[in-house]
Amino acid sequence: MAEPTPIQRFRAPMPLWEAYETVVKRVYGRSRSEDLIAHIRRTIQRHGTEEEKQLLAEADAEIAERLARKHAGRPPKQAGE
Repeated sequence: MAEPTPIQRFRAPMPLWEAYETVVKRVYGRSRSEDLIAHIRRTIQRHGTEEEKQLLAEADAEIAERLARKHAGRPPKQAGE
């Protein structure tokens, strides 16, 4: 079995972190983690070198593999579920 996705740490004042949580939940309907991943992906897609975009593709494949194992046999969620 593959190792779990590593946890990345960074510093942010707690009021900023808490406000970010409520904003992304209200505006985008997702978690801070999901929003940060989306931001990282967009940044790489827009500004990354070919090598960095290849690393993004590798990361996407890893995520897809993890989700397939996590949800094996379960049909995908429909919009609004």
